[in-house]
Amino acid sequence: MALGRGLGAILEEVGQAYESEVGASSYNQGEAIREIDVSEITPNPYQPRKNFDKHALEELSKSIVRHGLLQPIVVIEKDNGYLLVAGERRLRAHKLAKLETIKAVIAEVDIDDVKLRELALIENIQREDLNAIELAHSYDELIKVYEITHDELSDVVNKSRSQITNTLRLLSLSSYVQTKLTDGIISQGHAKVLVGFNEKEQKLLVDTIIGQKLSVRESEILAKRKRSSEEDVQEDVPTKSVTFVGSYEKKIKERLPFAFKVKNNALEINFKDKDEIEKFLNMLPK
Repeated sequence: MALGRGLGAILEEVGQAYESEVGASSYNQGEAIREIDVSEITPNPYQPRKNFDKHALEELSKSIVRHGLLQPIVVIEKDNGYLLVAGERRLRAHKLAKLETIKAVIAEVDIDDVKLRELALIENIQREDLNAIELAHSYDELIKVYEITHDELSDVVNKSRSQITNTLRLLSLSSYVQTKLTDGIISQGHAKVLVGFNEKEQKLLVDTIIGQKLSVRESEILAKRKRSSEEDVQEDVPTKSVTFVGSYEKKIKERLPFAFKVKNNALEINFKDKDEIEKFLNMLPK
């Protein structure tokens, strides 16, 4: 399935109604906007946005009660009711205010489940309504469903390839770190420096970042030090464990009553006096 034409078609189909959301003054015909019952609207089941700021919703709800809804939602007729296409926050704010009706543009377009998912993903990505993890999942879904590259997705959503790639890397983080990011306890900049560490290390680092209230720059330095210390340990361990003579060090120590050193595949024996040399020579088979 190709993303280009299919997605372009759906955006074009609802484009006129979607662009009209900037305000009621954009409409020339009175029937373009209708008041419909909130109870008759079903949310988009493919809405990628899972987290809605409670405080922000309350503020929007109060604003709508005081000033009215300036940007109507977009719906389509479906199953003896309406299916939401755009305006999830506005619909939730109406429900919070216990308002029975809402201004809506009813788009007369045929949208199947695939196109509905496309529109929900693109709307949220382009409007930057998603948190970093939700955005990463949206990118990932589009790439997998349409089998496209990061470069191709970049052209579709008007984001740089590096931004897409860096965001997708967040999905490799542990659920513990992802939750901290989603809840706004750490920023995306903080989360990015944790990519590449194992789950235990991520928890240790993120708890340190939070506990010490480190900036992104300070977190980068912390992560760099952690990686450097691990590299030093990895460089030291193999020298002793993989060498042939080193593997016999314990047995040599048990049988050789002299001071010695193991260096790579060399055995260096240090004799204190002539007596030790004579003793060593007597140990050798004649």
